[in-house]
Amino acid sequence: MDPAGQDINLNSPNKGLVDQSESLSDTPMEGAVGNSAGPLPPGLTEEEAEELHAELTKVEEEINTLRQVLSAKERHAAELKRKLGLSPLTELKQNISKSWQDVQTSNAYKKTQETLSQAGMKTSAALSTMGTAIGKRLGEMRNSTTFRSFEDKVGNLKGKVVGPRGNEDAVDSPTETTPTQENPPF
Repeated sequence: MDPAGQDINLNSPNKGLVDQSESLSDTPMEGAVGNSAGPLPPGLTEEEAEELHAELTKVEEEINTLRQVLSAKERHAAELKRKLGLSPLTELKQNISKSWQDVQTSNAYKKTQETLSQAGMKTSAALSTMGTAIGKRLGEMRNSTTFRSFEDKVGNLKGKVVGPRGNEDAVDSPTETTPTQENPPF
């Protein structure tokens, strides 16, 4: 009988135990050393080696039994979760939500949030003060003689490039702005 395919009643006194003669007879023992012709370790008699082998076999059988019980319990838990409609994604969402709530209620988070809030207010005040100072400084610069001299030079340069405009209405007249074949615009 295949132990993985068995329907194990977890409410029974054996709680998922299967017949050991069936399940262990064809299961290779991990690390089991048979009575091979290999040499015995120093200081160990043949009788002591046989006792250790027997104990090792017993421990490995217990390990396999515990694995089977654990496997049966995991299958039972998975079945209960399925019946309750709990999927791994739902569990993950719940775990993340709970973890986030735990973080938000921690003292470290509260202190960090308070510190960042204060830093944000101080930064905002500093930027506001800096903006006011820059605006004031630019106003002072605009009224300075150097800036006025620069402004006059730019105005003169503009006048030389664009040319003087005595009569604005004359420039907008259609006869002067319409290009002719003799004077193409380019």
